[in-house]
Amino acid sequence: MSEDAFNMSIHKFLKEVGVTSQRKIEETVRKGQVDGKTLKVRMTLTAEGIGLNHVVDGEIELP
Repeated sequence: MSEDAFNMSIHKFLKEVGVTSQRKIEETVRKGQVDGKTLKVRMTLTAEGIGLNHVVDGEIELP
């Protein structure tokens, strides 16, 4: 696999993660299932068979 194909594959995966995650967060907020001014979030990336476990914590300010 070329470096360009590898980068495009990663980009495609991350775009899917970003778009679907944003939709789920917006849906949850619109349904009124969140109280307060911020939403604490955590994204965990794992990969089968190689022991990859990367966690990103953050906060999203609510409208």
